[in-house]
Amino acid sequence: MKKEYVKHVYRPFTLEPLVDDAATIGHDFKRYLSYHLGRFHGCAPNYIYEALAYSVRDRLMVDWRNTWNEQLQPGNRRAFYMSLEFLIGRALGNHLLNLGIHTATDQAMLNYSQKLEEVIEEEPDAGLGNGGLGRLAACFMDSCASLRLPVMGYGIRYEYGMFRQYIENGYQMEAPDHWLQNGNPWEIERIEYSQRIQFGGYTEHFIDKEGNSRARWISTHDVLAIPYDIPISGYRNKTVNTLRLWKAAATDEFNLIEFNAGSYTEAVQSKNQAEDISMVLYPNDSSENGKELRLRQQYFLASASIKDAMRVWVRHGEMDFRKFAVENVFQMNDTHPTIAVAELMRLLLDEHGLHWDEAWSITSSCMAYTNHTLLPEALEKWPVSLFERLLPRLLEIIYEINAQFLRKVSMKWPGDVERQQRMSIIGEAPYRHVRMAWLAIVGSFSVNGVAALHSQLLRDGLFHDFYQLWPERFNNKTNGVTPRRWIAHANPGMTSLISEQIGDEWIADLSQIVKLKPLAAAKHKAFHAHWRAVKLANKQRLAALVKADCDVDFDPHALFDVQVKRIHEYKRQLLNLLHVIHLYVQIKQGKTEHMVNRCVLIGGKAAPGYYMAKRIVKLVNSLAEVINNDPDAQGHLKVAFLPNYRVSAMEIIAPATDLSEQISTAGKEASGTGNMKFMMNGAMTIGTYDGANIEMLEAVGEENFFLFGLRAEHVDALRHDYRPWEYVEKDADLRAVMDLLRSGHFNACEPGIFDDIINSMMSSTDPWMTLADFRSYIDAQQAVATAWQDTEKWTSMSILNTAASGFFSTDRTMLEYNREIWKLKPINNG
Repeated sequence: MKKEYVKHVYRPFTLEPLVDDAATIGHDFKRYLSYHLGRFHGCAPNYIYEALAYSVRDRLMVDWRNTWNEQLQPGNRRAFYMSLEFLIGRALGNHLLNLGIHTATDQAMLNYSQKLEEVIEEEPDAGLGNGGLGRLAACFMDSCASLRLPVMGYGIRYEYGMFRQYIENGYQMEAPDHWLQNGNPWEIERIEYSQRIQFGGYTEHFIDKEGNSRARWISTHDVLAIPYDIPISGYRNKTVNTLRLWKAAATDEFNLIEFNAGSYTEAVQSKNQAEDISMVLYPNDSSENGKELRLRQQYFLASASIKDAMRVWVRHGEMDFRKFAVENVFQMNDTHPTIAVAELMRLLLDEHGLHWDEAWSITSSCMAYTNHTLLPEALEKWPVSLFERLLPRLLEIIYEINAQFLRKVSMKWPGDVERQQRMSIIGEAPYRHVRMAWLAIVGSFSVNGVAALHSQLLRDGLFHDFYQLWPERFNNKTNGVTPRRWIAHANPGMTSLISEQIGDEWIADLSQIVKLKPLAAAKHKAFHAHWRAVKLANKQRLAALVKADCDVDFDPHALFDVQVKRIHEYKRQLLNLLHVIHLYVQIKQGKTEHMVNRCVLIGGKAAPGYYMAKRIVKLVNSLAEVINNDPDAQGHLKVAFLPNYRVSAMEIIAPATDLSEQISTAGKEASGTGNMKFMMNGAMTIGTYDGANIEMLEAVGEENFFLFGLRAEHVDALRHDYRPWEYVEKDADLRAVMDLLRSGHFNACEPGIFDDIINSMMSSTDPWMTLADFRSYIDAQQAVATAWQDTEKWTSMSILNTAASGFFSTDRTMLEYNREIWKLKPINNG
């Protein structure tokens, strides 16, 4: 049945920009506090923040409205970025920077006896992501707005973030992260754009009046997707893009008949089941219930977003869907939203009456897929039985997509049954399942990796069959981070210092940061002294955070050695800890003559169901407990685990870090973005030849990068004959480290708790090859210590790292996406 729409014509009225001086901002703040919130001076600090946030949001409204209207002009091509995560952090400080009103707002708050920095601290970190994937999506949105690209983000409005991490007796504990507890002043509910999302039911096939075979999905259990819009401001360019987040709600509040009959629990059951979809970020999918909820989340996001994009297009553009792909492109951020391929087909076939070939031509011309992992176990694979029960119509469509695709494979490689089995969207072992990454590749016109090595490994390994079939679809887009958030906002001292020397245009165009390079020469002693002073102030700020959150005293004059990221074996926090134990052994043996004072900070969350990662957290804290209380280690080594690592913490950590640990097993890290944030802020990197480390190394030069370890091809070659015990036998330092770890010195009151960690490192099947890289890592760390002792040399290396970071701006990344994939025209918004 073809769906009918009535074209809607907008006649927007004009809004006048608000005045941005301190007096007017202060007046608006007082009005919101008094009249909107009903509060007064001396009230709880969160109301002060909320009143100021509303005052600032008002100043985004004119540009937000104008941007939206400009993007909807007929013929404008638009992109939609679909991601299950958007780790946007705090918004207030970022908007003040982008609007250029930080100074005026600071003065306005002082007039009311409020410190702006304290008000900013009241904003909770938005619980919309759990790691690099979500933070990357947030940086992408920032850059798209700053480049005036018409890109809309689509995500889920999670009521609770992943979890709030705290440490109890050294163990990770999880508490709910109810970040929306006090509401979110940045969001605007758009209930009039709600979408109805189907689950369950069954498919009915019929012949329409033109004699065509059709299908309809009926007897479904529906859920409402209610959109909430969040402004994404560009850097001083009057552009405000939109991040649209979907909240799940029941179609009816409760069943009145069951309620009146006394069945109170049953009466609200459907409401609770619906709301569960957007209740918590990324449920643990180790159970069947967890798997079902996660698939519900993915389809909920994809269906609501595709339907919304179609709604916008038919209301403000063409009615002929054959032109849909000309004006719309969808970027799927990893495998999570890739059910969108089948959903767009369903809508075109069942709702809009297109024939299969027409619908497939449209779908495969407007879908693009970004892969973020080389780990096969991280690619989404859903049981066919779950699909049959939850999304029966989508499964039918996937079967047909697969059948037609395998015919192409068979034509290309006649009789190659093994290849057909490898490439089939439907996998057979250990149970029948849908390979979502395969669906994404088959249904997309573009497939990209996120670093040069990552993209090469995808082509040569994981997706090699598909690359042989469609080499033109595969491309690389090395990740980046936004310099607005990660330098201008996070490191104002360094921002001012750089701008005094080369002007401030580098904030909007980070390629200009290369102008800093000549100042790395030793003759610029005054500049070097100022550079070190800024770094010291940043380290004092981080030391205060470590003291407050960890009760550990960090000496700001020590080498700050930092590894903050998701806790995972492939990221090898364990290798870092082996070095810490090595330093401790050296201290206990009295070998401290050439040792530098080092403060090691580790932070990150372990997934609740990831046993080994949680054991690693315990080991960090056990080492810290012993080393920090050993008088022999004072002045040489301190260790701390920062609980509840988050965006706002990273804004303090990155500017203060001297040494950035990027030590993943080569060939396992797709890109990394923390490495870029540290580099921009003048940290040195100790890292493997992996992910974006490679391009960072090329940009700054090997003499300004501490490279170590096996390369990806060496890891693969060694895998078949890996003998970790031989590394222990041949290396006295490693043997001493392992002996101390085995002795129970760090877990005297909890015998055996680290046996699984030891056994995993000593196993010939250890895929992370931690012990194989130990000696190279220790040697690189000694080179770090030597360089640190030469203050002028270290300062020069720090400046050169910042000067070489221009390539790693998401502005460059987004320009590449746009030039090679999206092909959007920047909007003219004044």
